[in-house]
Amino acid sequence: MQTKKVKVWDLFVRVFHWTLVAAFLISYLTEDDFMSLHVYSGYLILGLVVLRLLWGLVGGRYARFSNFVYTPSETIAYLKDVVSFRARRYIGHNPAGGAMILALLVSLSMTLLFGLLTYGAMEYSGPLAGLVAGVGDSMAHGFKEVHEFFANLTLVLVVLHVAGVFIASMQHGENLVRSMIAGTKEIQSNEDLEAKS
Repeated sequence: MQTKKVKVWDLFVRVFHWTLVAAFLISYLTEDDFMSLHVYSGYLILGLVVLRLLWGLVGGRYARFSNFVYTPSETIAYLKDVVSFRARRYIGHNPAGGAMILALLVSLSMTLLFGLLTYGAMEYSGPLAGLVAGVGDSMAHGFKEVHEFFANLTLVLVVLHVAGVFIASMQHGENLVRSMIAGTKEIQSNEDLEAKS
């Protein structure tokens, strides 16, 4: 059977993905020790998330939310198929990958929101400083605790994402990391590209 390469991940998705990886790593590692770097990497993440949300509406076929947002029952059925080693291959994001993208975007958004609230309340800086200036130490500390909770949750989701990429790569005999670098996947000539895949 013949194989061919098909473009799946456009340049924006690939640059977004790897820039987000680097920015999150920098933010996570600089938490208390290098506040300026932490803040700037946080602003970069904020910009990336906003752009990705917009690209999810107007971007290429495989970047659009409509291509990879599945119902909870479809996602659970897919995960059961993964466990039983009979999961179908998807050209774009599979249902678990789509759910992970949504979870990461929500967790990152909450991390950003409470990071901005913390920065405003403790440092009197940032776009939300006017809203939270003078809220008191206990509330500022509460903002920080919620910020750290979502940052840690995001890290857990990243680890699960990497595990999912590894499992899917093994089950389908493909290198998903390489496809997120090159932007292409190899497909069999009979694979259906028209279905939500």
